[in-house]
Amino acid sequence: MKIKEIKAGEILDSRGFPTLKVSLRIDKGVFSFSLPSGASRGKMEALELRDEDKKRFKGRGVLKAKEKVEKVIAPSLLGKDVRNQEEIDKIMIDLDGTENKSSLGANSILGVSVANLKAAASFSGKETFSYIEEISGFKKNFPRPLFNVINGGSHAKGGLDFQEFMIAPDEGSFEENLRVASEAYHRLKERLESINPLYCNIGDEGGFVPGLEKPEEALSLLKEVAPFEVVIDVAATEFFKDGKYVTKMGEMKREEIISYYKDLVKNFSILGLEDPLEEEDFKGWSLLREEVDRMIIGDDLLVTNPERIKRALVEKSCNAMILKVNQIGTVTESLKAAQMAKENNWKIIVSHRSGETEDDFISDFALGIGAQFIKSGAPARGERVIKYNRLWEIERGI
Repeated sequence: MKIKEIKAGEILDSRGFPTLKVSLRIDKGVFSFSLPSGASRGKMEALELRDEDKKRFKGRGVLKAKEKVEKVIAPSLLGKDVRNQEEIDKIMIDLDGTENKSSLGANSILGVSVANLKAAASFSGKETFSYIEEISGFKKNFPRPLFNVINGGSHAKGGLDFQEFMIAPDEGSFEENLRVASEAYHRLKERLESINPLYCNIGDEGGFVPGLEKPEEALSLLKEVAPFEVVIDVAATEFFKDGKYVTKMGEMKREEIISYYKDLVKNFSILGLEDPLEEEDFKGWSLLREEVDRMIIGDDLLVTNPERIKRALVEKSCNAMILKVNQIGTVTESLKAAQMAKENNWKIIVSHRSGETEDDFISDFALGIGAQFIKSGAPARGERVIKYNRLWEIERGI
C-alpha cells in the first residue's frame, strides 16, 4: 500500500505550546501522530526542531518542522510501501544526515515514522499493538502502570527537587491497577486539602504540587494514603551544579547522594530510581547499582539511543530503561533500543512526555513490545488518562 500524501500542521500540547501533528494518507484512509515534548530533556536527545521566532509562541512554533515534512520528507516517500518501515525510517535518517536529527528535526521524522506505522497496521487489518508485536518479534504484555501523583522538579517549579513520585500498584490486571490508583489519587487529594488547600495545585503531569521540600515528606504521605511500591524520577541532572547535587536538603557529592538513596530504600517501599545521578556519570551509576538493589532506570543517561545503551551495558550503569520514541526519532530505532534492553534482561518503561497530546500511540507501543511498565502521569487529565484508558479498553476487548 503506497503513500499518497504527507501533511503536517501545528496543534497545542498540554502545556499550551505548539507541537506538530503529521498525517499520512494511503488509499485506505488518513493516519496521524501528534508529537509530545519534554520539559526535562537529556542533552543527548535527538533535536526537536523549533522556529526560534520570539515574536510567535515565545519561539516554540513548529512551522519549520511542518515545512521539513511537506517539502523535504514527503517528496522522498511518496509512492513507498508503508509496510517497509525500516526502509522508510532509513530514508529519513539519511535525508537528515546528522547524528542528532538536527537538520530535519526528530519531531518531523518521528511524526512521519509513527503515522506510517499506523497506516501499515490498518492496511494489514491489525490493531497497532498487534502489528508492532508482529514486526518486532516481541511478545505482547500488559505493562504495569506507574502513576505520577506528586510532581516536582521541572514539572512543578518551586517545590520538591525530585521530579516524579510514582505509585506502582500491582493488582494483577490493568483494570484493577487503574482503579486502585484512581482511588489513591483522590485520597491523596483529600489528605493534602486537610493540610493546605494550596497543596492540591497540579503540575504538568497531573500530579499534585504540595509545599514540601524533602522527598521523605512526600514518601510518608504516599505511604499513608497510597501504600504501594514507589518509583522516583529524581532527574538529578536538573540540580547538578559544579560537581555537586544542590538540593533543598543541602549540597551532596556523588558518594553522599548514593548514601542518601540507600537510606530512602531502607525506609520506604521503593521499586526503582530513575535518573538518580547526572547524565554523564556512567561510573557513578554503576557504583549505585552495586549499592542499591532496585531498578536503576536510565532516562537522561540513555535517551533511548542504542549507542548510549551500549555504553551503559558495558559499564553496568543500569538495569532498566525509559523508552521515549521522541528521544531517538524513529520507530525502527526505538525497536532496536527495546531489543537491546530485552537481550540484556533490562526492564523497559515506555514513557510519555510532560508536554503531551491526546494521542495514545505509546499504549499500543508498550503493549506490542512487551514492556514491563508504562508511565503516563497521574490518573487524571485527558492527555494522561487517554493512554491508560486505551490499555483498559484493549484488556476488556472493547
